[in-house]
Amino acid sequence: MNNNFRKALAWTCIIIFLILAPITILYSVGYHLDWNPPKITQTGGLFFRVLPEPAEIFLDSKLKKTTDFFFGSSLIDNLLPKKYSISIRKDGYYSWEKQLEVKEKMVTAAENILLLPQNPDLTTISTNIENFWLSPDNKNLILKEKPLTDEGDWSLKLYNLSKKIKSHLIKESDIYAKGADLMNLEFSDNSKSVFLEIGIKEQAKKFALDLSQTPPIPKEVKDQPIPIDNIITSQGFEGDIYYLDNLGYVFKTDSNFEQKTQINQKPITVLPETNYELKKFKDLIFLRENRTLYLFNQESNSWEKFFEPIVDLELSPDSKKLVYFSDYEIWTMFLENIQEQPSKQIGDKVLIMRLSEKIKSVNWLNSSYLVIATENKVKVSEIDERDKINAVDLIQLPNPEVLFNEANKKLYILSNDTLYQSKELLP
Repeated sequence: MNNNFRKALAWTCIIIFLILAPITILYSVGYHLDWNPPKITQTGGLFFRVLPEPAEIFLDSKLKKTTDFFFGSSLIDNLLPKKYSISIRKDGYYSWEKQLEVKEKMVTAAENILLLPQNPDLTTISTNIENFWLSPDNKNLILKEKPLTDEGDWSLKLYNLSKKIKSHLIKESDIYAKGADLMNLEFSDNSKSVFLEIGIKEQAKKFALDLSQTPPIPKEVKDQPIPIDNIITSQGFEGDIYYLDNLGYVFKTDSNFEQKTQINQKPITVLPETNYELKKFKDLIFLRENRTLYLFNQESNSWEKFFEPIVDLELSPDSKKLVYFSDYEIWTMFLENIQEQPSKQIGDKVLIMRLSEKIKSVNWLNSSYLVIATENKVKVSEIDERDKINAVDLIQLPNPEVLFNEANKKLYILSNDTLYQSKELLP
């Protein structure tokens, strides 16, 4: 090997080093070459947390990673800034699909992904059921069974969810032999008693059942007199009572009605033969007038129309958001600033979906997913509105009534007088 060849080889190595060294350094600190258009740019990443685990993550139809077996999370880094079509899949489950944008030096996150089973595996609990209620401790159901004949009695049964045992509570004639209409049923906060509102001879009476007795004996109870006249509606909240009087003013008082504070200086017009209901969530006070929902504006000290026609509204399990809905639309409103993606500010509202089929009920499955009952199906939907909202038709049943049990993570569905139970929907 002569000197000229050695010099040429040395200079070639030096030139290659000078070219590759900066590229290697840039790559190591997160710079990549983007060919569309050609330029050097810093990369970003995607982070996912998925239940149940593990699940496969596809980017632009290519398998990229599998989520962690223990935590269901996965970080995909060194991604060029652009939009990626994401599909998260698991055998036996509906896939989660969304297009998310990766930006330079940032990680785009989706941390509340729930994959739903393609087969919810419904089992029958009982038949000939007219209505049902779930206890606050999530341990029992009360079932209202229909009369077996036109002249028979309706009856109430207690169903223990863990033991799968149904026991008799009372029948209609135990309350009044000539007929009684069950208008409403509520559990006590400790789940040890239930309160029945019964219609007897065009009068509404209230009865209490002590569930620890066998059999329980219905005892008539009288409402405690409220020491304030002309109350239209009231609601308890954290030890205080909020009430609307017939002059259109809302007051806050203690449980003894001894100290009261007037909330609004400008009265709302109270209409005759109109249903009113107060709701308080965090610092927000809502007043429902039939199907119109008003929100109290503390700055202007006045009621402002918030939404109509309202069917219902419900606070999320984490107390950070509300869901409210009409016959065909579902919305969420955020009660706190949310830092995790997609970030939200207090008061932000998001339209979750519009449906052509009438909505019967909307409940929280967890703080990121909703259970929606329509006239012929049960849907489950996320509330992450980025790109598109993932929603699945989980169950097809006519006219379903739905409750979700937070303890055992199962749905209970009443359809055509049959009560069903799903398998666990959450890990």
